Amino acid sequence: MLKLARKRRQNEIGFGANTAINILFLAICVMCIAPVLLVLSISLSDEASIRANGYQFIPSAFSGEAYRYLLTAGDAIWRAYGVSILVTVVGTLLSLMVITLYAYPLSRSSFKYRYHFSFFAFFTMIFGGGLVPWYIVYTQLIPIKNTLWIMIVPYLMNTWYMMIMRTFYKTTVPESIIESARIDGAGEFRTFFVIVLPLCKAGLATVGLFCTLAYWNDFYLPMVFVNNSKNYNIQYLMYQTLIAVQNLLNASNAISNASQILANLPSESVRMAIAVISIGPIVLAYPFFQKYFVKGLTIGAVKG
Repeated sequence: MLKLARKRRQNEIGFGANTAINILFLAICVMCIAPVLLVLSISLSDEASIRANGYQFIPSAFSGEAYRYLLTAGDAIWRAYGVSILVTVVGTLLSLMVITLYAYPLSRSSFKYRYHFSFFAFFTMIFGGGLVPWYIVYTQLIPIKNTLWIMIVPYLMNTWYMMIMRTFYKTTVPESIIESARIDGAGEFRTFFVIVLPLCKAGLATVGLFCTLAYWNDFYLPMVFVNNSKNYNIQYLMYQTLIAVQNLLNASNAISNASQILANLPSESVRMAIAVISIGPIVLAYPFFQKYFVKGLTIGAVKG
């Protein structure tokens, strides 16, 4: 008992260290939450008060003009919002399918060429062909420029996510279960979809959340490949809005009625309102992933 008590005291965190750790994590939480609260506050602020007082966590004059402006600004914003939702949902499902199907054979010790295919995937994570060959592939070899597929196909495969799923298969699905399914007459696809995938919900949720964030936050692919405004997603439309407002501000000296235009345009609050709208689905979706997400990241850890 004495040795156990000494060991317990040695492993305990002291009061000072515990306080310092709590303060550190509290500061990190504040640094993460404060920008979101500031953006929300600016989106609900009156444009005149923003020009007079700058950015404030508590608006001196509340106004919903930015959101009213977005509702009456036409269907461009809502079309871009729909494009983002469609690309994110379809892209995440297809990406999960590609990643899980590629990672599963690599986790099986009976697959003869698993090291070769692991090397092929890992090699692409270290070396890339560059921007020009990449652009030529998606404009000439696979002509999907100016379509929604150009925002889906380039992100279908991610080597790092594949390695996460491969590790998850190895640590979660015993070989004995797969052997039992084979003895009972189940084929490879039936074993994978009926037995393996239901056991890997945590891994699927983890990789699925990563894929969802990648598709939803992407504005680089539309910037490079999309010229048709009907195919803009919400992130690229927000980027275009920022550029347009900045150009208007830069040209204010050359345009006689620029001051009147700027007075009628809630530029700062509108930009922040678009940012709030763009993060809405991710904020709402994360609680559904959180339980599996934490488990998926800690699977295979050393347990004491």
